[in-house]
Amino acid sequence: MPEPALPAKPIDPATRIGHVHLKVADLERALDFYCGVLGFQLQQRFGSQAAFISAGGYHHHIGLNTWQSLGGRPPPPGSTGLFHLAILYPTRAALADAWNRLNRAGIVLDGASDHGVSEALYLRDPDQNGVELYRDRPEAEWPRDRDGSLQMVTAPIDLAGLLAELRR
Repeated sequence: MPEPALPAKPIDPATRIGHVHLKVADLERALDFYCGVLGFQLQQRFGSQAAFISAGGYHHHIGLNTWQSLGGRPPPPGSTGLFHLAILYPTRAALADAWNRLNRAGIVLDGASDHGVSEALYLRDPDQNGVELYRDRPEAEWPRDRDGSLQMVTAPIDLAGLLAELRR
């Protein structure tokens, strides 16, 4: 097998992560969480084996399937795999709505952080997949040192202040 060539230039800056496809143990339970709690919309379903969901009518942001995982258990701690999927909300008010939805559903957070560049809520879906719900700050507000290098942090987020966004 030939040696891979080192890239001559960085990847195209317009490149994006398109969607995530998750193996789940119970499709209905996963749909109850992603559609019922978070508010994604079902775009297409393949019986009891797979579903494709999105925000805003896109073909799919998240695929859910039981093809290799029906009735399965999450991987044990200390194993490799997905750390979390991250769902980017367009505004702080939209993230506040997500936090409100989680509260109403009784879903407990694993954590919540202000990273300087973003504010994030961390939780687990019913299959114990890590989920990050976050919003980015405008790039002009990102913390930087004197030479312009990014200086991300992990600080507490004001969850009460986040919910207050719903009343604005």
